[in-house]
Amino acid sequence: MSSPHMPVVTKRDVFQFATHYWSGKKAYGVLAVILMGVSVGADVFYPVYTGRLVDQLTMLDPKADASLHQVLWAFAALMAVQFLHSWTWAAALWYWNKYAAHNMYRLLTDAFYKVQRFSTEWHVNAFAGATVRKITRGMWSFDVFEDTIFMGFYPASIIAIGMSIMLMIQVPVVGWFALPLVFLFIAASIYLAVKVNMPRFKRSAAADTQVGATLADIMTAIPTVKSFAREGQEDKNFCNVALEWKKYSLHAWLTATVVDFVRVHIRIALMIGMMALTILMWRRGEATAGDATLAITSFFIIGGYLRDIGRQTNEFLRSISEMEDVVSFWIREDEIQDMKDAPSLQIQHDKGATITFDRVGFAYKVGERNIYDDLSVTIQAGEKVALVGASGSGKSTFIKLIQRLYDIQSGDIRIDGQNIAKVTQESLRRTIALVPQEPILFHRSLADNIAYGGPDATMDEIREAAREAYAADFIERLPQGYDTLVGERGIKLSGGERQRVAIARALLADCPILILDEATSSLDSVSEHYIQKALDRLMEGRTTITIAHRLATIQKADRILVFADGRIVEQGTHTALLQNPSSTYRRLYDMQALNLVGE
Repeated sequence: MSSPHMPVVTKRDVFQFATHYWSGKKAYGVLAVILMGVSVGADVFYPVYTGRLVDQLTMLDPKADASLHQVLWAFAALMAVQFLHSWTWAAALWYWNKYAAHNMYRLLTDAFYKVQRFSTEWHVNAFAGATVRKITRGMWSFDVFEDTIFMGFYPASIIAIGMSIMLMIQVPVVGWFALPLVFLFIAASIYLAVKVNMPRFKRSAAADTQVGATLADIMTAIPTVKSFAREGQEDKNFCNVALEWKKYSLHAWLTATVVDFVRVHIRIALMIGMMALTILMWRRGEATAGDATLAITSFFIIGGYLRDIGRQTNEFLRSISEMEDVVSFWIREDEIQDMKDAPSLQIQHDKGATITFDRVGFAYKVGERNIYDDLSVTIQAGEKVALVGASGSGKSTFIKLIQRLYDIQSGDIRIDGQNIAKVTQESLRRTIALVPQEPILFHRSLADNIAYGGPDATMDEIREAAREAYAADFIERLPQGYDTLVGERGIKLSGGERQRVAIARALLADCPILILDEATSSLDSVSEHYIQKALDRLMEGRTTITIAHRLATIQKADRILVFADGRIVEQGTHTALLQNPSSTYRRLYDMQALNLVGE
């Protein structure tokens, strides 16, 4: 399956995306930044007070009370700095976690909202598993992205600049040596990560998405795999995808290891230089033991933050790579959009709605052959119409266009005189109940699945809908009755049982327009008998459109529309169409009667 078209994501898009989510709960974010700044600022002064304590311990008379007081004050100052650092750090994390959780919640729910509203064409071409993987990975990557900035780059910048300045004041030679190397380390880290690591992270992320997509595709088709005993074949298919992931991920990890090796040696050069200069100055009498302690302590603190910067630069750029998919969802324009201030669709008849196709022209993609050219037809309110024709003749497209799953290129589609492109999609689709050939149920209880047609329905209304759909008997025989979980896509139920649940759901929806898409085509005769009775009840008082290959099931239709090559070539009642021996409908009917075309 080809991937759906998505916009190209730039680094600017990523940062605009991040800024958008940072705009919520600003008070928490600002508090966290201030507290983190105070905490790291305290770390800057830690080597200074450590050096002073060492100087007092080495220079003052240990037996003098005045010396003891100075040492104790220096020690108290050192402990105060330590406590200030730890308390403000903890408080910063407290507020940051609240801020980050809120941002991730918004991102996750926004992505779900957006993807649900992508066009049918997009979903047809997308792996469900890959989409899920992109959203969840994007959420966690955003968490890494903002954590890296807040707990990596921000404190490291304060430390690198603050301690370098402090060293230049206290031990100038060491400070002037350290500052360029600190910035060299940061520049080298960014350059290597962007130019070397990031392209490999992108390939690894793409391979990871493919693993998720392949897993989901196979898992949803497990019954087919088992029925054809193709476990070995799917093992091989998945191993090939996993090998691609291994190749690209291992390449990314090994490259990151080499880059880390370079960073470590820049840090080692910084350490050697600072130590050597400190020892040289001490030997010349230009530095006290306290100065040496300050320089050494400063190195270990700077070195720790620089080590984190090196590691977090990789994580930061990898997070950008892995966020790109969810950012592409965010910047993508929906193909099917409501007009600004679009009104809701208003149904004017109490027995259905009138549907009009007025000179409709439509192709699924620009440049492809048109499915419809100048198609015009009207279905009256309360009329029961059947669509027949060979595969690819335009029946299913007719149904999709009524639901506005695609936009037409020319003409109008109107319901009760209202152009469906000018009303809200939600109000349009709430007027249409669909019973498909293969109903898809949620892995929820039977009651929940039936109530999907009417979320506010009471339990009595759910039971009544099940009874009218001839579903109550089989449901009440189950040990947990209406609380029974149906399994993913309703796998625990038979085809006939799923159909009856779908009909009960449509009954609760109580929509003026009903679409039956091959609703009885794959059922045994007993199931079909019950379902046909349920459908007869469901069609009462509604405009009904039925797609059927089995012509025997539509003999009671008020009108039959015969499609061929995107045109309605014949229309009339079952009896009238059969009376013309050269009609397309008569030919289809005779072929089915002779079993030349399977039902």
